[in-house]
Amino acid sequence: MPRRTCLFFILIAAAAAGLSLSCSRSAPPAGRDSAQAPESRETGEESGKARIVRLTDGQVRQSGIRLEAAGPGRLDETLNLPGEVEVNSDRMAHIVPRVPGVVREVFKNLGDPVHAGETMAVLDSRELADAKSAYLAARERVALAQANFRREEQLWQKRVSAEQEYLQAKNALAEATIEQEAAEQKLHSLGFSDDYLADMAQHPQAVLTRYAIISPFDATIIDKHITLGEVIRDDTSVFLIADLRTVWIVLNVSQQDLPGIRKGQAVRVSAGPGLPEADGVISFISVTMGDQTRTTPVRVVLPNPDSRWRPGQFVTGTVSVSDREVPVAIAKDAVILVDGQPCVFVKGSGGFAPRPVTPGRTDGRRVEIVSGLAPGEVYAASGVFTLKAELDKPVAEE
Repeated sequence: MPRRTCLFFILIAAAAAGLSLSCSRSAPPAGRDSAQAPESRETGEESGKARIVRLTDGQVRQSGIRLEAAGPGRLDETLNLPGEVEVNSDRMAHIVPRVPGVVREVFKNLGDPVHAGETMAVLDSRELADAKSAYLAARERVALAQANFRREEQLWQKRVSAEQEYLQAKNALAEATIEQEAAEQKLHSLGFSDDYLADMAQHPQAVLTRYAIISPFDATIIDKHITLGEVIRDDTSVFLIADLRTVWIVLNVSQQDLPGIRKGQAVRVSAGPGLPEADGVISFISVTMGDQTRTTPVRVVLPNPDSRWRPGQFVTGTVSVSDREVPVAIAKDAVILVDGQPCVFVKGSGGFAPRPVTPGRTDGRRVEIVSGLAPGEVYAASGVFTLKAELDKPVAEE
């Protein structure tokens, strides 16, 4: 082969070797790009999977997360009814003096406790003095008529006096007795007892005008309309007293809720956060509806020994209207919105994952799960806000 031809083939081989060397040098950048591409695809696959909150057992305890197993439960459906504390009208009294008079003394003020038979005020009454004087005079006439009748009876029996005089004495005694009984009944209607009338002749004359206003039972003065020196008529309510050891809770029931209300139902009464609750039963359901509110009043009688419930106070009564068994029931606080959808944090082998669920009926404490959660699955019954905050951390970092 000629020398020139050999040189030509040598140059061609050298050019080919140079091209191969150039390609091998440019391969590493391409290799780096190809290594980054799988990482990008892997990240995309992870973003498509459900987010999971991974916590150790110690972190679960420190976060206050309580675990429960979903399963059948009984829902106690309730109604929350607005209401108001009222005075027990069966233990309330308007104190009205039975005679007119001038106020001489006042012993009690607004808010004071009173006991049965205790004097709250004293009047000077001319009408009372007239009634007492009429009774004393009638009693004296009866005594005189009795003596005259006995004398005439003895004379008539001895044939000394005529029968007509005996009959006249008997008639006079009967008339005097009737007058005494009428005067006595009048004093009884004013509140005076037989013992008082028996000793009234021994009382000083000044006492005849005194009329004491007495409390009929143990109570508290909740209204007062009497002042010293005031002229009081016999139809004036001077005191309003009430026994506040029991109160009425009057709840307002709407027309659509009324079919679920009945006497004897248990009611839990609350006056707001931080205040103790009380339990009672429905004792009365009104047969009429309010003209303005279009609601039916329902009454609950509550004991009030420590005066905790005050008339005029607004309250809420929770009434149980039904009791149902459901296939899956969980704690109501376990349901939380994640991305605008009700979810429950279900515990799996990898951690807590938010599971979309469909809530159903609730009784305020537990809620029915129609779909999304099976019986036996363990879920976070409390501390779900901590889990949601942990779930949102990667999103915030991105």
